[in-house]
Amino acid sequence: MRSRMNPMGQSSIRVPALAAVFMVSLDATVAVAAFPALRSHFAGATPADLSWVLNGYTIVYAALLVPAGRLADRRGARRIFLLGLALFTLASAGCALAGNVFALSAARVVQAVGAALLAPASLALLLAAFPGGQRQGAVGLWSAVGAGAAALGPSFGSALIQWASWPMIFLLNVPLGIAALWLTWRDYPEPASEDGGEGTGASAPAGAGFDGMGTLLLIVGVGALAGGLVRAGDVGWAAPVTAGTLGAGAAALAILARRARSQKSPTADDGVFGDPGRLRASAATLVFGAAFGAGFLAFYLFMTGVWGFAQGTAGLAATPGPVVVIALALGSAGLTARFGLRRLLVAGGLLFAASNLWFFLRLGTVADYLGAWLPGQLASGVAIGLLLPALTGAALAGLKPARYAEGNAVNSTLRQLGGALGVALVLALAGKTGAGVADFRVIYALLAGAGVVIAALAPAEPPGAATGWAVR
Repeated sequence: MRSRMNPMGQSSIRVPALAAVFMVSLDATVAVAAFPALRSHFAGATPADLSWVLNGYTIVYAALLVPAGRLADRRGARRIFLLGLALFTLASAGCALAGNVFALSAARVVQAVGAALLAPASLALLLAAFPGGQRQGAVGLWSAVGAGAAALGPSFGSALIQWASWPMIFLLNVPLGIAALWLTWRDYPEPASEDGGEGTGASAPAGAGFDGMGTLLLIVGVGALAGGLVRAGDVGWAAPVTAGTLGAGAAALAILARRARSQKSPTADDGVFGDPGRLRASAATLVFGAAFGAGFLAFYLFMTGVWGFAQGTAGLAATPGPVVVIALALGSAGLTARFGLRRLLVAGGLLFAASNLWFFLRLGTVADYLGAWLPGQLASGVAIGLLLPALTGAALAGLKPARYAEGNAVNSTLRQLGGALGVALVLALAGKTGAGVADFRVIYALLAGAGVVIAALAPAEPPGAATGWAVR
């Protein structure tokens, strides 16, 4: 049996775990910037065919996060991390070498499988390497890297495509992935669980099995919901295919919830879902994901469609927001210790509402980045920097280390589903050619309301949250 994590082990996992979450988060958004280049390169492909380069990744990633988190808890976070990293790296090379849209879409699906394995396992490794009092700092660092990579993805992708070519946005993952694989394999043992067992999955109940049917229902449910939300932006909310897909997803999840009550080892049991505080945090995460996805897309549509900015210029204009998010997320441990998770969630939600109310009142047809946009963007960056790590911390507070990966996977899945909903909503309201200021004002009014809802959903302070995560 290996000993508990030593200081060298603590530091050795930071680089590969953070590099992995950077690649996954960047890849989730960087392909958006490549869409025009892909359309030109694959001239014979239809827009519907090309859409699966983006949508296939999102749907598979969202659908597999919870089963992957469960797997990491049961089989060991290091093992699943290495498997996910290998898949993601190989699939990235496949994307860069793809000769047609079908091959590219298939490689993106494999990428999504690797990303789903990586995301919860990476945070589980970080959390297991640090004592309770330092875990909120690890969450802040993890959130900062992920948020910064996701927010910078389109502008980074635009620059890379302009100076090189679209395959480079995928090819860059290969050397990063190989280096992270080597460092993890060489330096980092499977972390010891808090009850003395080996591996983050060691404290799972004895004899607990893998709920294959429950996992299948979860994949079908989340996949259908995500697919229906994405399709709604293309064909409308009232289209039969939208209603049918969303209905199928809701039915699958309803069967899963009913079935979980009678299962000895359900796919996601009440250790993650049953706590009232975590339920409120999960609902807030869903709303936040929708607001973040909607705001992200609305920014680029407004800047390029209403103010006439070039894509590269819009990407540069987006930079101050992510910088603020990263700075706040990195300092989240100190803020949590001083104010507590609930106060951060309330303050972040209300500030997010105020920033979008600013956009609602100040944006017009004449471009005024410094006077009309930048103040609201900075306020929104502060709000997101407060909310991202606080929502993750609230979702994981009170869980045993053996449940970190699953708890984080649930949290990330809800954020992905919310993001798909937000994107679909923006496409429905302002996706048409010629969308004007009035259309975007409706969006920003809804986003302001979302901020108020997030603040209202903030759960009561978890026991021990200010000084470390109490384990119930």
